[in-house]
Amino acid sequence: MRALTYHGAKDVRIETVPDPILLEDDDVILKVTATAICGSDLHLYRGKIPQVKDGDILGHEFMGIVQETGSAVSRVKKGDRVIIPFVIACGQCFFCQKDLFSACETTNTGRGAIINKKGITPSAALFGYSHLYGGVPGGQAELVRVPKGNVGPFPINGSLSDEQVLFLTDILPTGYQALLNAEVQAGSTLAIYGAGPVGLMAAACARMLGAETIFMIDHHEYRLDFAQQHYNTISINFDEDDDPAHTILENTQFRGVDAVIDAVGFEAKGSTVETVLTNLKLEGSSGEVLRQCIAAVRRGGIVSVPGVYAGFIHAFLFGDAFDKGLTIKMGQTHVQRFLPELLEFIENGDLTPADIITHRMSLEDAPRGYEIFNKKEENCRKVVLIPN
Repeated sequence: MRALTYHGAKDVRIETVPDPILLEDDDVILKVTATAICGSDLHLYRGKIPQVKDGDILGHEFMGIVQETGSAVSRVKKGDRVIIPFVIACGQCFFCQKDLFSACETTNTGRGAIINKKGITPSAALFGYSHLYGGVPGGQAELVRVPKGNVGPFPINGSLSDEQVLFLTDILPTGYQALLNAEVQAGSTLAIYGAGPVGLMAAACARMLGAETIFMIDHHEYRLDFAQQHYNTISINFDEDDDPAHTILENTQFRGVDAVIDAVGFEAKGSTVETVLTNLKLEGSSGEVLRQCIAAVRRGGIVSVPGVYAGFIHAFLFGDAFDKGLTIKMGQTHVQRFLPELLEFIENGDLTPADIITHRMSLEDAPRGYEIFNKKEENCRKVVLIPN
């Protein structure tokens, strides 16, 4: 089969690799009909995530047709059309029983990303996301082995196109969980840092939930324009405004918004000091956006963090968070929990996630897709790849 493989920072290639086979009784072999490049894939592409090996197949947003099932699979059958959550969960462990699927104790054979690990198990395995998260081959390929076939694959019936449901695999539930963590409801005021795919999905969900005011902070004008046109957001371009939090405070009687979402994560553009610390490996993540979030939110408010972070953070203003009595919620998305209700929102027309797609490309053109998305060329918001 053909698949996109990693060979070092900014070096991804389409190669012919062996077809996957069933390894466990509850495995599924999926023929991929659509896959996408996620913003978090760019962390891998830029060489920022450790334990990615030459030849690893990337990609964790994908869907397709069930081609083969193991003997223990009862949820789906050959020919079923399914989407695949990026989180691989067993459905039976302590955390899965609490619907905390991204904390699954059993699927990740890797170390996980925690530095002060002590004796705890790592979080769930993820498709195509380094050997920290199990080294499971990803979905930017013609075929994929999907473990835990009774928990992961989610059947899609009816006339909905692939594009309408593809983002149920990651960015839509990630944006939605961020909104639920932020306790956004009718009349809420909100700031979203990062107008990438997750930030845009958060804005769409915020509008659906009745948020009154949404500030959107980014430095790509085309992304801000899209958010304003589709979700009625208030744009703040941090290339033109070096302190968006101050602007937000000015527009909220110096009280702050009810909640802030950090949809940027550890590669945020930080200060010169932070750039030096990161290059010297003395800091794992830029704290710039988190400092902005803490400053922009009101006392007693919530900071919700769907953006990926790792390691140490310079100048994390924990004292400010304490003084303001903030709640901070974060973590990988418990995708399986949200799929039924999100699918209903799509079926009802309450959410139209496909609106953000700008580029539709063949899987064979995936390396160019990564380059375009990474460099923000051609006003790229989201790339969808179709295997031949």
